[in-house]
Amino acid sequence: MLTDYQQVIRELSERIVEAQKPIRVLDAIKWGGKIKEQFFKDQFKKLPVIDTAYYLERNPLQFDPLKKIEEFHEIDRAIRRKLGQYSGVGSIMQRMCREYSRVVELLLARGTPKFTEISQELYGSSEDAFHIGAPTLKDLATLVTNTLANIKDQVTTKADDKVFTSEEAVKILSERLGAYFADRTHVRVELSDGILADASAGAERIKIHEGLMFSEREIRVFEIHEGWVHLGTTLNGMSQPVCTFLSKGPPSSTITQEGLGIIAEVFTFSSYPGRLKRLTNRITAVNMAEDGADFLDVFNFYREQGLDEDESYHYATRVFRGSTPDGGPFTKDLSYSKGFILIYNYIRLAVQRGLVSQIPLLFLGKTTLEDVHILSDLVDEEIVTPPQYVPPQFQDIAALSAWMCYSLFLNKLDLQRLATDFKAILH
Repeated sequence: MLTDYQQVIRELSERIVEAQKPIRVLDAIKWGGKIKEQFFKDQFKKLPVIDTAYYLERNPLQFDPLKKIEEFHEIDRAIRRKLGQYSGVGSIMQRMCREYSRVVELLLARGTPKFTEISQELYGSSEDAFHIGAPTLKDLATLVTNTLANIKDQVTTKADDKVFTSEEAVKILSERLGAYFADRTHVRVELSDGILADASAGAERIKIHEGLMFSEREIRVFEIHEGWVHLGTTLNGMSQPVCTFLSKGPPSSTITQEGLGIIAEVFTFSSYPGRLKRLTNRITAVNMAEDGADFLDVFNFYREQGLDEDESYHYATRVFRGSTPDGGPFTKDLSYSKGFILIYNYIRLAVQRGLVSQIPLLFLGKTTLEDVHILSDLVDEEIVTPPQYVPPQFQDIAALSAWMCYSLFLNKLDLQRLATDFKAILH
């Protein structure tokens, strides 16, 4: 039985959940199959023909955008009236309203320069710094690319062989996730030919791209990233009795979600150089587009990385979807690496400052880093329930804390000085 205060929060929360339902960003910015057919017919030499009219005709919005923005404004005003200006839970919901309004404006700007401007505001830019004087995501991509070149062909094993069909991947993941979500009979893994990614997590299901071949490493990443993290946080959010908004995520939570996915891959030793190269190539591709490169430039960049024409088209499309082939990028693909860096450093600082109990709260639902301290208070007030599905590495955080204690010290060492001192043994 909810208290009057909890009931007010739930009603406002449900209004946000309902209002965001028709907003489907990836559906609204996708390119149709005929665009690919023509690009291949032109032998990869002509830019695809995409403009504002294309999106309006092929991907019309399933709602009135101006009315939708006003709806979020009304919910925002209702939150202030009913919860007050300084309510913690109210501040989270108000930010969500503002973000969703901005997302609608993003979709209104499809095919125009403003699309990239809003995308950079919501998801970031490859040139963003993490603090004054800090390296950028572009610098990360350069460092990782150079490092991977030094270990090329030294870390490949049979686990990298693409020997599993999409159907076999579905079966394997169904068994593994069935055990992880043992009490959830509705969780399922299924084939799909309508997704751009190799795998994608929805409310209670994971879709696997039909007609592809996968390696054991890739299937393990799907299990951790799409299953343990994306599906797990969705189910945790859906089980919230009051703050139901935690089951839905605006762009700020996308950065946290993708960062959690990558950090879970790393902490379970499921990530690998090929995966890292894919993520840093996305940074490089977005940076190229931000610097003025067009679709052909990015397509050819991916071909130079050893990808075939289908894969190169696939990844170049991720960069320019929602925009035009000679316009700025859609920067969502920066979320993976940006989120990883932010969360890794958050965990280090949480350990240093004795706040380790807050780390598992990242899995409460579609959370945002800046909200963790508020969510901690809401758990204490029993307005938010602790997460049910938390990866083992985050349940017992003793080992994680030990790792971060060493990390805090290692960060103080000068790697260039060590390289000089170790020169005699690094042959």
